[in-house]
Amino acid sequence: MKIIKKLLSKRIITSLAVLLLPISHPASSDDKLNAMHTLYEDNCASCHGSDRGGFIAPALNSESLKGRSPTSLRSLIMTGSFDTLMPPFYGRLSDDEIRGLVKHLQSTPKLANPKWTIEDIKASVKVYVKDETTLPAKPTYAIDDINNIIGVAARGKYGRGTGSKAIFINSVTHQIIGEIPTGTAAHIIDYDPANPRWAYVKNDTAEIFKVDLYSMQIVRSVKTGFNGPGLGVSRDGKYIMAGSYVPHNAVILDAQTLEPLKTFDLEGIDPDGKMVSSDSGMIIGTPFADIFAIALENAGQVWVVDLKDGFPVTKIENVGRHLHDAFLSHGGSKLMVASYVDSIVTAIDLKERKIIKKLEAGCVPHVGGGAAVEVDGRTLGFGTNFGDCDKMVVSVWDLDKMEVVKQVPVSGGTESPAAHANAPYVAVDIISKDTRARTIQLIDKKSLEVIKTLDVGGHAYFPEYSADGKFLYVSAGYSGDEVVVYDSTSLAKIASIPMESPAGLFSHGRVKYMTRGLSPDEFENAQQLKGAK
Repeated sequence: MKIIKKLLSKRIITSLAVLLLPISHPASSDDKLNAMHTLYEDNCASCHGSDRGGFIAPALNSESLKGRSPTSLRSLIMTGSFDTLMPPFYGRLSDDEIRGLVKHLQSTPKLANPKWTIEDIKASVKVYVKDETTLPAKPTYAIDDINNIIGVAARGKYGRGTGSKAIFINSVTHQIIGEIPTGTAAHIIDYDPANPRWAYVKNDTAEIFKVDLYSMQIVRSVKTGFNGPGLGVSRDGKYIMAGSYVPHNAVILDAQTLEPLKTFDLEGIDPDGKMVSSDSGMIIGTPFADIFAIALENAGQVWVVDLKDGFPVTKIENVGRHLHDAFLSHGGSKLMVASYVDSIVTAIDLKERKIIKKLEAGCVPHVGGGAAVEVDGRTLGFGTNFGDCDKMVVSVWDLDKMEVVKQVPVSGGTESPAAHANAPYVAVDIISKDTRARTIQLIDKKSLEVIKTLDVGGHAYFPEYSADGKFLYVSAGYSGDEVVVYDSTSLAKIASIPMESPAGLFSHGRVKYMTRGLSPDEFENAQQLKGAK
């Protein structure tokens, strides 16, 4: 885990103090310790972890900060960090607050795994619309096809507050059509494959919001843990599965009511033969079958959960060390899982529930939401490499033969590839901590060469194509604070949509294009396969 936390510290959204906001301290000096704890929990834990062990930002505890100068930490909080989300806090927090926070962090150990039980989950359910039959029968705004919606996980300047929301855009007109406040930074957006009106938004503090896209309002919400981005929706829209970093568990919810149905303790034998308790990695539903797949990051396992009585689990072991992202291909029957430490992507047959092959993937492989395209009769998958490595490449695999086709040199570390059947290029975001982070590189699908570098401005990341493939959307966070839209063929800039610290982009077309880049034919084949069973 020390290796991984070091890698996480290189991410473009990391910092030593991403989320710090002033609060009113209790009047009594005897309550200073509680005040500092509250300050951390309310404003830092969503990025640094409720257990202080790190999440999307580094760990902040007595062990991780050992040897760090209090003066340097204080200075960092005061001045901010240019290449992260952390703004300067000079004038926003008092000197006493900053000194007290630094002292508290350097004297507080990483906490034992906090508990959040099925009873806690059940008690956290909130109902905002009691009678869903009162909701409109169609969108209350102009849109030709609901698949044209792109959702943006806007973090907000401080990772919480009024700027933290899910923002929905009509990708034909490039106009905002709805905003959903999420309290803390929105992290992931998923959609119901069976009913186009429902979206599910998960924030950095593991709250899930059921959103009616027709009226653009929250219908229900539930808190499934303290931290962790994992979220998936079943192919029939009946179930949601959510996973946590803190605590180490996952839960299956009724998608309609958000009531918890079963929790899973994430633990198992890792590839080195040790029994470990594990963070939740990716969770994914598939059009191939009534199942969820979940990666146990630290245990190196993928569990396949059948959506039937008791939710039985098939455990696939020795997938790789530190698992994270994954994507689907071949009608959703093949799962490609990235292993950070082993520098591989492991192909899994979800029908046979076994490993097909482990493919070379460069250092610290990351596949994001997935990118795969059909080119000249073969299915090509693309994988990025998280952070700066000695050899910075985008790996290309033949997913039919399960072999490496090419490793395309790129200008820096990469995070999230994007592709579309109707667009000529695979887009990758450069996440290096210098001016390269302003750029997106475009790889020609046929030649598999970088043909253009776009300077987006701000820190450019999380490219996403519109459902029809005509437009490429890119988040330009930090100093940019906008989503930039390009023509996917000419690469001319079409529009700019301002918002606070936009991050992940999620096309509703992902319901139609099971993995970004695969044609509608593949999805239709999967549906036919489903109907034939």
